[in-house]
Amino acid sequence: MRGRRIPRRLLQLAGGLVLYGASSALLVRSGLGLEPWNVLHQGLSRLTGLSIGVVVTVLGAAVLLLWIPLRQKPGLGTVANVLVIGAAMDGTLFLVPDAHGPLARTALMVAGIVLNGLATGLYIAARFGPGPRDGLMTGLHRLTGRSVRLIRTLIEVGVVATGFLLGGSLGVGTLLYALTIGPLVQLSLRLFAVPDATRSAAPETAGGSTVVASGSPERVILPR
Repeated sequence: MRGRRIPRRLLQLAGGLVLYGASSALLVRSGLGLEPWNVLHQGLSRLTGLSIGVVVTVLGAAVLLLWIPLRQKPGLGTVANVLVIGAAMDGTLFLVPDAHGPLARTALMVAGIVLNGLATGLYIAARFGPGPRDGLMTGLHRLTGRSVRLIRTLIEVGVVATGFLLGGSLGVGTLLYALTIGPLVQLSLRLFAVPDATRSAAPETAGGSTVVASGSPERVILPR
């Protein structure tokens, strides 16, 4: 029975990662603020001249190297996260022009946030391993003994502040993302959960949104 679920899980993994990259691109095009890690990615993109998708990929690979001293073990989803999200983001930015006017920009912002929540639930529920940035968080949690909530807060404050200083976009979209992504991900996890009564999931997330899962993806503790 478990083997027959693998194609569905692989499809969820691929779909979730592509949709995550696309949703992040919509937030870029809205011009109303990005999710925390993409504030840093955009700032580095402006500093280096590389596309934001390439920065996402390069930084994801660099963060993955930090797993070595933390003794974190990557999964298929971890590697796919590095390879797929940045490419999907650049592809969507190529296809979708900047929004002009408050209605169009607001529509792109809302669509980006909602799709990001759905994408995160798809990816986590596939249970193929955490993304590199969240593996860094859980590795530091295990190494230091500090709470996941504290480690996540320190990391995200650091990347937002650095990204803002480098020219990344903060705005109403950043605040709205922070307030709504938890409930959106929780709903998405319930919609896309792949039943598995015997397996306990480790903390898994995509990109900058964090979920700590215990048991099945339907039993999710979101940070407050």
